[in-house]
Parts: sequence; C-alpha cells; structure tokens
Amino acid sequence: MNTGQWQRWLDGFAIVVLLAYAWLAWNVNQAVTPIDPVYADIRARGVLRVAVDVGYRPFAEERAGELVGFDIDLGRAIGRELGVDVVFIRSGFDALYDQLTGQQADLIAAALPYAPEQGYRARFSRPYFDGGLMLVTPVDSTIGQLADLQDRRLGVVLGSEGDSLARRFALQTPVTLVETDEIAPLVQGLRTGTIDAAILDHVAALGAIAAGDLRIAAALSYEPYVLAMPAAAFQLESEINRVLARLEERGELQVLQQRWMGSHEPVRE
Repeated sequence: MNTGQWQRWLDGFAIVVLLAYAWLAWNVNQAVTPIDPVYADIRARGVLRVAVDVGYRPFAEERAGELVGFDIDLGRAIGRELGVDVVFIRSGFDALYDQLTGQQADLIAAALPYAPEQGYRARFSRPYFDGGLMLVTPVDSTIGQLADLQDRRLGVVLGSEGDSLARRFALQTPVTLVETDEIAPLVQGLRTGTIDAAILDHVAALGAIAAGDLRIAAALSYEPYVLAMPAAAFQLESEINRVLARLEERGELQVLQQRWMGSHEPVRE
C-alpha cells in the first residue's frame, strides 16, 4: 500500500470513528434525557386537568351550574394555547396540593399564593396576579404612602391583614384607625370624606377604584398568585410560563382583570 492509499484509508477510518462516536453520543443523550411524565400524559390525553377552589370570588364560582371567574378563564386560555381541552377539578383550598400528589390534577389555578415550603411536592409558575395590600385614597388626595397619614383617618376591615398592618403602623405614627366589619363602609367613607385612606387587598382595591373617583396610592405588600403543578412537571412549568408571558404581552391578563375585578393595574413580578 503506497502513501496515498494509506492516507485515504486513514481518512476513511477517521470518518467511520467520528460517525460511530456521534451515534453513540446521540443514543446516550437519548437515554439520559429526562422526561416530564405529567406533560407527556397531558399531550397523550389531550386534556389539561385544572384544580380550582370554587366559591372564592372573583377567581372561581358557580353560576347557573357553570364555573366562571378569573381562574376559570385563565385555565381555558392556557388550554387553548397548549392545544388541549381543559377539565376543571373542584377542590377545597386545603386539598389543592393533594389533587397534584394524588395525580387527580395537573395544575392548580386557585388564587394560590406562592408557597416555597410546598416545593417538595410542587413547582410554581411565574406570578399572574398580585394579591397584596393596597393603600386606597380619593383621586384628588395628596396621600402617596402610609407616612403621609400622620394625624389622619385610616380605614381597615377589622381582623384583616390590613388591620394588622395598620395597628403596627399606629404604634409608630399618630393616626386614627377606623375599623369596619366590611369593605363597603370603607369605600363609602372614602367617598364621603369620613376617612382619608383605606387599606384593602388588591382585589377589593380594584373594585373600589373602578368608578374612577378613587385610586390606588401605594402598594403596601406583595403577594404573588401563581399556578402550581407536580414537582416532576418541569416541562409543563416551562410551557405554562411561556403561555403566561404571551398572555401578558397580548394584554389578555389585563382583560381578565378588567372583566372580573372591574379595573386594571399592571401585573407586578
């Protein structure tokens, strides 16, 4: 075998070795690539099972035998984006995570606060709503933060998180606390001038400002509402986050907020 033939033989052998290595690497990669069994089952069934807490308005409730609400519309929008049907699984709030671990549901959509302590059995999406506390004032008020309420009247619902926050604030700042049993008297008090500001959760605040005579002066706390899925559902998590980002970019989350809460404020992350 002359030098030229020997070189061609070596070149051919090298190509064979490279092809064999590439084939082996591909097969090894296929063998170790993790699989999301939850997402695989959703695709195979063509159905996304969504656990909801019926009765927590305006996120989910039953009207004339039909489920309606923010989370219901959101679940349907997610199913549409994923190209699958949606079935809603009714659950009490305390049993929501059990629906995941018991493989009865693929997703929780129930005004669910982010709960990192549940990370051993669930994954969480990006936030889709902020349920935190808001400071609400008349639109022409100069109040822009809690500190501006010195020697003024602050309304709260007795026993609420806003009440606790206001009591802590009152230990440091002279302020008159006006406590009521319901939200409606606070909203009326803002309109009649019997109180200068009120602390409401975001849902109540959005309803209060819908008429245009009140405003959210400041966000006092942040409570992200998220979607939850089984801990193994890493691919579903990625798909859900992609869908939520797309819905937000297209303004669909804001449309849902307007429809079910009466007003629109941007979703914070």
